[in-house]
Amino acid sequence: MPTLLQTPNFRSFWIGETISVVGDQLTLLAMPLVAILVLDADARDMGTLTAVSLLPHLLFSLPAGVWLERVQVRKRVMIWVDLLRAALLASVPAAYVAGVLSMPQLYIVGFLTGSLTVLFDLSWSTVFVAIAPRELYVQGSSLLNGSRSLSYVIGPPLGGGLVQLLTAPIALAVDAVSFIVSALFLTRVKADEAPIEPDPTSIRSRFAAGLRFAAFDPIIRPTLLAAATINFFNFAFAALFVLYATRYLGVSPGTLGLALGVGAIGGLIGAVVAGPIGRRIGVGPAYALGCVLFPAPLILIPLVSGPPEVIFGALLLSEFGAGLGVMILDVNAGSIILARTPDRIRARATGAFRTLNYGIRPIGAFLGGVLGTAIGVQETLLIVTVAPLLGVLWLLGSPIIRQRALPEAAE
Repeated sequence: MPTLLQTPNFRSFWIGETISVVGDQLTLLAMPLVAILVLDADARDMGTLTAVSLLPHLLFSLPAGVWLERVQVRKRVMIWVDLLRAALLASVPAAYVAGVLSMPQLYIVGFLTGSLTVLFDLSWSTVFVAIAPRELYVQGSSLLNGSRSLSYVIGPPLGGGLVQLLTAPIALAVDAVSFIVSALFLTRVKADEAPIEPDPTSIRSRFAAGLRFAAFDPIIRPTLLAAATINFFNFAFAALFVLYATRYLGVSPGTLGLALGVGAIGGLIGAVVAGPIGRRIGVGPAYALGCVLFPAPLILIPLVSGPPEVIFGALLLSEFGAGLGVMILDVNAGSIILARTPDRIRARATGAFRTLNYGIRPIGAFLGGVLGTAIGVQETLLIVTVAPLLGVLWLLGSPIIRQRALPEAAE
């Protein structure tokens, strides 16, 4: 079987993406630790910080998708986005050194970097299909999701170690550098992006077209609803997880990073086995399997108690199982969506997908913060680790559960 890594274009794309997502994982740990350790944030602060960082996906995914249909070279958008994200993240350690760092600045940086990430991710899908043949979509998705899994192994220990050695704000400077390196690799990619035909329809009509495809396509609709249900509750969990682990379970930043990194080996295994599982039982059943395997292990987190080694072991097991499950989910769902979406509406449809799937995340994160304040952090985590299992119900009785091969593109 030919490998995409043998082609210079995809290899540069993959290396740049890998460096960037490693930095992302560093930020995902370092930014909450800045709020908790430096600014003494509580559950409501953490819910708000997570929510504002994710809010751009709800606000801008559809408009960005429509705008990108007018952009001939989306790769340039990705390069500029990387450079701007680097500058924003660098502002945090700069403010910390100057003694003026505050929660409002973290909210602003989170919102702006989230807005830029929307543009990057929407552009990513159009560049991916320009450099990867259709018959290698699953292989390409496995490679890129494998990078994400690798980032879960490398990023948290690196982030936890840097926080412990240099403080959390200074650790964010490393992520700023990673975005610059990612941009340099993207400049080497030569993507023959599909030419954009003039669209005489109004912007409102194009918004509606993307939403109609997401809402009424019999394959896309249940795929997105299942993912959105899981993400809603998972991001309520994510908003409180670092706070609970450090303040309630007494886990140090270095130990937390190590536990997350070692546990994420499950994600690496998941990226390797996701394709074979999809070929053996079908991409639809494999997606359904991932919808259960991803959220179930996280129930361990609010249940664990005891000596530090027991807590460390529970963190390892939960992250290992969740990483394995999310890769089986993402690789198969991503391949289904890529194959089903027609090229002519890919940008606007992807914007609609992100509005539904990613847009639910800040709502979940905000709910996590509110519930954590109202009923307690541990009690909230118990609720939001059990509820995501309901997501798989959207797939029962849908064409997805019988989908063995990749679907044809919709008419």
